[in-house]
Order: sequence, then C-alpha cells, then structure tokens
Amino acid sequence: MSIPRIMVFRPTWEEFQDFPAYIDYMESKGAHKAGLVKVVPPPEWVPRKQGYDIKNINVNIRTPISQVASGMQGAYQQINIQKRAMTVQEFYEKTKEERHATPKHFDYADIEKKFWKNITYVAPIYGADVPGSLTDPEVKVWNINCLGTILDYVNADYNISIAGVNTAYLYFGMWKTTFAWHTEDMDLYSINYLHFGAPKTWYAIPPEHGRKLEKLAERMFPANYQECKAFLRHKMTLISTQVLKANNIPFNKITQEPGEIMITFPYGYHAGFNHGFNCAESTNFATERWIEYGKRASVCNCRPDMVKISMETFVRRFQPECYERWLRGEDYGYHPEDPTNYCAAPKPMLPKNFKSKCTTDTTVPQKRGCAPVKMDKKKVVKKTSEKAKDRLKSVWSKLEGRECGVATDLLIDGPVKSGTKLRFHTRTIDLINDNAV
Repeated sequence: MSIPRIMVFRPTWEEFQDFPAYIDYMESKGAHKAGLVKVVPPPEWVPRKQGYDIKNINVNIRTPISQVASGMQGAYQQINIQKRAMTVQEFYEKTKEERHATPKHFDYADIEKKFWKNITYVAPIYGADVPGSLTDPEVKVWNINCLGTILDYVNADYNISIAGVNTAYLYFGMWKTTFAWHTEDMDLYSINYLHFGAPKTWYAIPPEHGRKLEKLAERMFPANYQECKAFLRHKMTLISTQVLKANNIPFNKITQEPGEIMITFPYGYHAGFNHGFNCAESTNFATERWIEYGKRASVCNCRPDMVKISMETFVRRFQPECYERWLRGEDYGYHPEDPTNYCAAPKPMLPKNFKSKCTTDTTVPQKRGCAPVKMDKKKVVKKTSEKAKDRLKSVWSKLEGRECGVATDLLIDGPVKSGTKLRFHTRTIDLINDNAV
C-alpha cells in the first residue's frame, strides 16, 4: 500500500505573497493527501523584528496545564489539570528544573523513544491556549493573526470571534508536553509557526485513513466512546506509533524546527510532543475545499464550550445549488474521505425568521484547545432556610441568658446515609447577628 508522504515546500518571496494561492498550489501537488505539510519560509520573511528575548515577551500564561497521562502498552488517556497563572519568565525557569529538563539524547529517534518510555512519569506543564500573537502587526503576509481566508466570514457575517480558531493562540512548551490525536475543530485547516526554542515532533495520518484511527480508538477506549461518539475531539487520547503499526494504520512523522511552519489539512488526524522549551503560534483557516468537510464534521455535544461553527454562510456563498436542500436536511452525499457512507449532511439548526444570522448558542464562549480540570476544592456552604432560623430563634427567645452565644441545629437538613454510617448535616447560626458562621 502506497502511503502519501509529508511534503516540504520552500517558497520564494514572490510565491509567499499570496497565502490562499500558495495553499491551492501545495494541494495541486498532492500535499493534502498526507494530512500535514511543512513550509520553510523565505529568508525575507521576519515575523518579529525585535527577536525573542524572554524578558521582552510580556505574556501572561493564564491557565497553564499539568498533563497527566495514564495507561500502558502504547494506549494512554491524558487529563489536563489547571495550574496557577505564570509569566513566560516563570514558565521558562520551570523548564530548567531537573524533572522538566530535556534528557540527553543522540538524535530525534532517541528522544522519541525516551518520550514514549516516560510518558506516564513526571507530568509536564504546558502553557497552551494563550490568546495573543508574537508576530508584528505590520507583517502583511502569512500573519497567523490575520490570514485573510474565507473563515473570516464567521466574524464578518455573525460577528463572532472564536479564540484560537479565527484569532491566534500561543503555545509555550517544555519537554514531553503533548498534543493528543485529533483533527481540528469542524475539521478545519490549521497553521503552526514555531517562533523559537526546541523542536516539535509531529505524527500525521493521511485523511483517507482517518476512519481507521477512529475505529481503533473506539475499540481501545470503549467507555469513552459510549460517553461521547466524538471523544477524540476532547484531545485526551494518545496512541503510540507501535500500536498504529500493529493495527496497520498508515502514518508519517516529521520534526518541526524553529522558524518552520506546519499546516494540517481537513480531517487530518495529528499528534505530537515538544522536545523542550519552545513557543509556537497557531490558528485555523479555511478554503472552499474545506466546506464539504465542515458540513459533515463530527461534533462533540457533551462539552458546552466545544467549537460549533454555522456552515450557513459558506454553503450559501459557495454552494448555492444545494443550499435549499441543505437547509431541509436533504443534501445527500459522501464524506470527502469516506466513500462508503452515503448520507445527508446534518440538517442545520436554524431559528425562526432566519436571516443569515449565527445559529450557534453564544451564551457559552467557544474556544479552541484543551479542557483543563480545575482541582481547587472549595467547600460549598448551603444557606440555612429561613424557617429553620425562625424555629431556632423562637426556642432561643425563651431561654435565659441569651445575650450571647450560638445554637447548633443538628437536624436542619435531616439524616443522610453515608455508606453504612449515619451522619447529620449541621449548621451553626449566630442568633445575635443573624449570620451563618
């Protein structure tokens, strides 16, 4: 079986001027078939003139995450535990600690072995999903914060800005920080520029074999699949290349060096890890070829902040011939990478009196990226009912020497069974100040 290989492009300064046109050019050469491509920018392109002195990077990592992996034999689940905020300088100092430092290694193959061997030991901290950009605003070509693709219609038509999707995110990595197997939200394209620091290893599965990875993940993690059919969108699943080989799933790997750009294509599953302290900038984008992928992309409904983009503006603008059928849920066809499944694209949920407005529920902010778990354990204090207070005050008023003191009602919330033991909820009320204490 012939496996599409990851291509490397080195555009001239003239070729580099038109971002959408160069994406089309790379696809005309078959670059999208591997799901991932490397672009080495021309030397004339300087995204940040002042360079990368850590002391001059005034960025606050608001929600760094500790990546805790568990599992064995090449199959792991990773949870992201949210840590306290820190500056880039503080993060950099942490990467120099012995437990987080890059181990000695001979070459990229050696460091890859060390990664998989030690994946469940010493949880690294990832400064992921940091809103912002290190690219100078005056950079007009390949500026990740404003690429100028058709994804801009989301903001133009719906006035919606989705962090990390149509705006840039920064990622501050250290040794062993990872990005688990996933495709981009709505199966969009993505672009990742490594500003500085240690290299980044990427794994990619050709989009035509994406269903094979999904089926393997369903077999290996059946409980996750039962809970959410699109659980790979949670970005928590790590499967080693050895397991992929054993299950005949084609893949490629490549190393991204500082100053290089990686682009993922629609429905291109990818994963990887950082070799040490580094900083990357990333966002999503779209082309007309993506629209059919977006219409048929799997959606996670178990998490309220998962990205859901209304496809209405794209279908209306670029597929007018099937617009009405699509609105009725009668737009039958194949997923671009699954010629065995003939079905209708999911019917859009449009409000009454629809007038090309966003159909997404914007009450919960959407964002690309991880889903950190907050571990702070705060005690929830229940308010004592007014009736209970009145009852206590009535008893208290009949007692002598009530000028000071407190009374405790052991049965305000009644008896509650806890295992084989019986316990009571207690609440103490200051009967002088009428406040719970």
